[in-house]
This record gives sequence, C-alpha cells and structure tokens, in this order.
Amino acid sequence: MPTTPFPAPRSLTTSPGGAPAGAPVTTSVNSALPDQGYLLRTGPDGVRIEHRDPAGLRYALATLDQLRASPDFAATGYDIADHPDFERRAFLLDVSRDRVPTRRTLARWVEILALARFNQLELYTEHTYAFRDHRQVWQDASPLTAEDLRWLDGRCAAAGIDLVVNQNTFGHMERFLAHDAYVHRAENPDGFERGGAHRPASTLEPTARNADFAHGLLTEITAQVRARRLNIGADEPFELGTGRSRERVAELGLGTVYFDYVTRVMRPWLDAGYTVQFWADVFAHHPELLDRVPPGAIPVIWQYDAPRHAADAVAADSAEVAAWRQRGADLDLLQDGFATHCKRLGDAGVPHWVAPGAGNWNSVIGRLDNAVENMLDAAEAGLASGACGYLLTSWGDNGMWDPPSVAFGPAVVGGAVSWCLETNRDLDPAPVLDEHVLLDAAGLAGRVLGQLGGVYRLFGVPLLNGSPIARALFPDFSLPLPELPTPAALDTAAATLAACRRDLADCDPAAGDGDVVVRELVHAIGLAEFAVDVLRARTEAGGSDADAIDPRAARRLLRRLDPLLAEQRACWLLRSRPGGLDDSLARIAPLRHQLLQAAQR
Repeated sequence: MPTTPFPAPRSLTTSPGGAPAGAPVTTSVNSALPDQGYLLRTGPDGVRIEHRDPAGLRYALATLDQLRASPDFAATGYDIADHPDFERRAFLLDVSRDRVPTRRTLARWVEILALARFNQLELYTEHTYAFRDHRQVWQDASPLTAEDLRWLDGRCAAAGIDLVVNQNTFGHMERFLAHDAYVHRAENPDGFERGGAHRPASTLEPTARNADFAHGLLTEITAQVRARRLNIGADEPFELGTGRSRERVAELGLGTVYFDYVTRVMRPWLDAGYTVQFWADVFAHHPELLDRVPPGAIPVIWQYDAPRHAADAVAADSAEVAAWRQRGADLDLLQDGFATHCKRLGDAGVPHWVAPGAGNWNSVIGRLDNAVENMLDAAEAGLASGACGYLLTSWGDNGMWDPPSVAFGPAVVGGAVSWCLETNRDLDPAPVLDEHVLLDAAGLAGRVLGQLGGVYRLFGVPLLNGSPIARALFPDFSLPLPELPTPAALDTAAATLAACRRDLADCDPAAGDGDVVVRELVHAIGLAEFAVDVLRARTEAGGSDADAIDPRAARRLLRRLDPLLAEQRACWLLRSRPGGLDDSLARIAPLRHQLLQAAQR
C-alpha cells in the first residue's frame, strides 16, 4: 500500500514504478512555487525536487526520507505538491509554571517540532531566565541561562526552526512583584481580589519607567538568539485600572491606557526591524484600537476551549459557570471560538495570529479531543480571516503536573493542521506517534495517549479550562466542580485507566525517551486513579469537599498519597530541572489538608 507521509501533503498521486536503490536526486529552484513549497517526483529515472526556497527543500527531503523508509518505495512512483497554509507555525512551551526542561528534553521537543513542520519555538518565561541583575527572582527556579539559549538556538536553527523570545512584560509578573525590590512597580502592591479570592500583585503599573524595565528584560534575552522577532506577552493584566492607573483609565479608557503601554514596550523593537507579537485578549475587545496597530506588531488571538466543549459547559449553567462570569470571562464569545475576533481583525486589515491550546494543563492526562477541536477551529477561522501565523500553546497552570508526553499528540496534530488543514483535518495522532515519535512497533503507546486524552469526558461533568481529575487533586474553592460524577461514570473512567495501564505494559517504544514515556504515563494514570477514588469517596459521602468523606476512606487515600508524590518527584527529574519542583508539589497541600481533616473526624 502506498505510503502517506506526515503531515499529509496538499496533493499526492501514485503510479507503478518507483525509484530504484541508489537513484539520483536532482534539485532545482522554482520561483513560481509558494513560499516553503516544493514538488517531489519519484520514478524509474530517479527523484526530482523543485523548491521555492531552503525551507521548501528541507520539507521535500523530509518527505523523501519518509517515503524511502517504506518497503513499497521502489515499486511506487510518487508525485507530490505541497506548501503551508500558514507562513509561521509556532509552538509555545511554558517554562515558567515551575517546570523548566532539561537540555535533553528541549532537544527532544526540537525533534518533534521539526517532524510536525513547526518553524518557530517560543519558551514562555516570566522569572525562569537567569537575568543578570535579578538573581533573587530566579535563584530557586533552576532557570535557563544565556548559554542554554545559545545552545538551543543552534539546535533550532539546524532544524529550520526560529527560537523566539517570549517574555511577559505586563501581566503575570507576580514572581517579580513578590519581592520587596520590585513591589513598587505593581498596579496594586497589596494584591487584588478576583473570583472571590485575594491574589498577590501580578500586573505592572503601566508607566514609562516600567516599560523601560521590561525593555531591559527583553534586551538581555534577545541578545542570546538570532531571530528578529519576539513576543512581549501583555496578556491578562487583571488589575489594570483598579489601582494606581485607576484615574487614567477613568479618563482615557482601559483600552487606550493598555495600548499606550504596550506600544511603548514594542516601539524600540519595531524601530529596530523586529516583528513583535502580543496577546490580543485585551486589545481584541477594544475595536477603537484597530487603527493604532503599528507596522510589524502582531496581535495573537488565544482561545483554549473548543466551541462545542465550551457550549456543553456553559449549558450546565452551574456554579462553575457563575464563577467564570465573576472572573470576567465572556462565555458567549467563548462558544463562538476564534471566529468573531479573527473576523474583526481580518476585516480591519490587521495582521494577526491564532493561538489554540494543547489541552495538557489542568488535566494531568490531557484533554485531547478538546485540543483537536480547538486547533481545527483556530485553523479554520485563521484561514478565513487571513491570519499569518498559528501558535500552539502548551501551558503549565497549577504546577504543570502533566508529563511532557501528554502534549506530544496535540503537537503533531497542531503542526499538521497548520501546515495543510484540508488534508490533515481527520488526522489520527496515534499512528503518527507510534510510527514517527515513539517508535512503538506494538502500536499501543500512541493509542494510550489518545485514550487518556478522552478520560476527562467520561466523568460526565463538562468544565472550562480543565478536567475533573485536576479539580479533584487541586481543589479551588473559587472554582467549584459543578457536580460530582455518578458512580457509573467513575466506574467507566476507572476501567479505561486500567485498560491503558495494561496496554502500556505491552508497548515497546524504541525512541530514546521511550522508557521515560512509559514510566511517566503509568504514574499519570496512578494520579488519575487516585483522583477517581477521591471523587468516589466524596460521592459516597454526599459532600462537595474531601473533608466530608468517610474517615476510613480518607486514611486509605492518605496512605497512597506520599508514594504518588515520591514518584511525581522522580518522573519530574527525568525531564525537568529541580527548581520549581517543591512549588509544584505544594499544589497538592489543600487536598492533603482536607483528607487529614476527614481522617481525624
């Protein structure tokens, strides 16, 4: 049977008679092809490649390598024409929510991203770069160093990938503002209220002095990479207009104050010829700003719940939905996916990107089908509006308890649909993972990742931005579970997890990190099974919190918890640096406290 390379090309036809062993390969430049495009023909006379540019040649040769690996190569002639839908296809890896990858893990990501034809990698940093003058901020985080970035930049360049700085410069600055030396920069030095809870200061006051401070951070990091583009973040400045900028926002409007600051941060880089990305969550809600976007600036529209999944959660009209509304979430727009914001920016002629999510965070074992629908929605809306880039994000909310391999499936899907949506829309990631990423001849490891990514739906409790598994392990009183799963739903989830555990025992991935993948997934299943039993105990007790469960059940759960945490520590250190590990493990403390209270009743 003829081979279909990954990603599936835009056009592929076959004919009898392939290229014999040792057949010559000829290449030529064809300026009529689209950027990054190529033509590849194989037959009895050899292999002929036409390409528009070096990237097109790279992708043609990668396709040729996959065809050669097939036993039918000598018997089948291939005629392939291919080029990407999106010029820029990027992947964001959060390295600031406690988990900072080792160099080996970063090199593994470069391999996977190159396979999936991403041409940009962004490491999202807040405090996890070793800034020369800010040691107290990063000293316990095992940060990336200048040498790390120069090394990774070289690895990326060799794979046809740009390493792009992604440093937040406005919101999400709590790791800086927690220190006395920086708190004077905060919009609210004493913190703020959100979702019924008091939270530490996280947003810089929008001043020229703080824009200069942000410029210093960006200058230091960008000096280590060769790309002439960067991402300044500027998302979720929750406190803006509630503290020191209150009077200015009342006078000028929130959108104007926001964009004045963002433009001030961008301006030196734009003047130097950089392309500058910034998150569009504030900007997109202020149409009066559309004509103020300077050339070279790129708003990035992000959305992480797929329309159908968002609609299911909103339809429940639960306490959780009310909590999201209290936090300021536009749930009606959420159900519309990317369409509305993309159309608004496209109609205004503003260059923009779309940014779906990998669904790995707040889940432990992933939310794969939500991620796939989210990625497809982003590609469809982005193509319709003329978006010039696609950024798949892998965030690390709540300490990034999910193992890195949970994001491997979304990465191959995201790369494929941003390369060519039409031919990769129905891609099944499992065989791609088994054949190209994990090298599992048994064909089980990829299937397990797919099955684990669907477990969250089995609970019958639709949520926004998370799974019942994570909500059970990391309870948040400001974002309650809308209801507890039924005993039958818990039984189904437990049976699926047990089946995945059995399949992992029989898989045999030959990839360099194959043993690590198996170990971390077995452990992730253990965490998920523990969460199922926490939910089961709560259901049996008829209580909403773990402190309401039967004392004997609480004691049994507590005996299981420490071994799970020991294995979480061990698996973490196989992929990630030690800094941040204790912070991440501390996320389980509220559940432990609830179980202790229940056990002592």
